[in-house]
Amino acid sequence: MNAILRTLLLFLVPAAAGFAAPDLVEPRRAPWEGHFSSSQEPNETKKKAEAGDADAQIDLYFMYRHGEGVLKNVAEAMWWLRKAAEAGDATAQSYLGEFYQSGDGVPKVSAEAVKWYRMAAEQGHVYSQTQLGFMYYSGDGVPKDLIQAHVWFNIAGTKGNKEAKKNREAVEKQMTFDQITEAEKLARETFEKLPKK
Repeated sequence: MNAILRTLLLFLVPAAAGFAAPDLVEPRRAPWEGHFSSSQEPNETKKKAEAGDADAQIDLYFMYRHGEGVLKNVAEAMWWLRKAAEAGDATAQSYLGEFYQSGDGVPKVSAEAVKWYRMAAEQGHVYSQTQLGFMYYSGDGVPKDLIQAHVWFNIAGTKGNKEAKKNREAVEKQMTFDQITEAEKLARETFEKLPKK
């Protein structure tokens, strides 16, 4: 769903249901630090990537995506990013989720975006937790669910994400006391299952 349509849905759907839309805040993607240096040798990086090194796989994603030291090849780039995501790299999973959500380099499939965001979110990836909250709030790739939106905004908020805290507060304005109580209980249970870093 493109940003304009998402924005319209955030304001029109709640208004049609008889209540004001909350002012949700889009999370900001942190730069992908520490993964790529344009001075890397493509052959050495590829050897490491082929041996299963997720960081090297992500480096190859960047190299092919941007034509750094190799010919630009988006399909090859996405293949390496998927390898890193499948190997369990939360940042790669998050980016793959974002690409499926936007249709950038892969077909736009919101349910696939949810899958990858969830994998990263369950590893403690804060951006993915916030995006998962958005997807539950808007019903993008999953049935609309204010309780699950609250759960993921709440969890990301505990990690200091200011946008997630604001979104949790905005979503609460549309929820009953019982829904908030259930969401907080689910958030505690989910939070306990997350890796402790």
